[in-house]
Amino acid sequence: MRVLVVEDDSRLSAQICAALEAAGFAVDKADDGEQGGFLGETEPYDAAVLDLGLPKREGGAVLRDWRRKGVKTPVLILTARDSWREKVEALDAGADDYLAKPFHTAELVARLRALIRRSSGWADPVLRAGDLEFDTRTGEASLNGVAVTLTAQESRVLGYLLLNAGRVVSRVEIGEHVYGYESDPDSNTIEVFVGRLRRKLSADLIQTERGRGYIIRKTA
Repeated sequence: MRVLVVEDDSRLSAQICAALEAAGFAVDKADDGEQGGFLGETEPYDAAVLDLGLPKREGGAVLRDWRRKGVKTPVLILTARDSWREKVEALDAGADDYLAKPFHTAELVARLRALIRRSSGWADPVLRAGDLEFDTRTGEASLNGVAVTLTAQESRVLGYLLLNAGRVVSRVEIGEHVYGYESDPDSNTIEVFVGRLRRKLSADLIQTERGRGYIIRKTA
């Protein structure tokens, strides 16, 4: 999953990005409201961490502008301001969650995972498709109860396909959500990862829709 972090405190931003990357996220960062607002409007993110007290443009204004322009990315507001009125204002402006400084990065990571799951229609942190189980908290997969070893990128691709089970997703879309802004994966990279997943899991788990992309069918 791909996350945008908009935070002007360089030390805190580095801590957040490191924690998210260690948890398997692809992360882009911005250190002011103008850059963050632009990235949030032009790049596809699965979630965003947005500070309110930003230079150049206040975070609340960035959030309101995103929602006005139809950006539906789940947003977790991060701020040193801890009054209930500001929490209400942020939620009413379109935020999905709120975390006051100081905080534990483990809590931030868990909240982001939950936001992404809910936005995709999943409540359980373990995603299932037939005999396959995928734990979004660890990135680990098992088939018929037997653990399957996946690389970090294979895990990201599988996680994105499962979160979007029942919908065809293109190679371009998958690449946009498993790589950061500065990455430039080869056009065949996703196809290679899908091929590896099919060999490790099940040949018919990830189906190809010719000319459109890949799909994992939803199961009852």
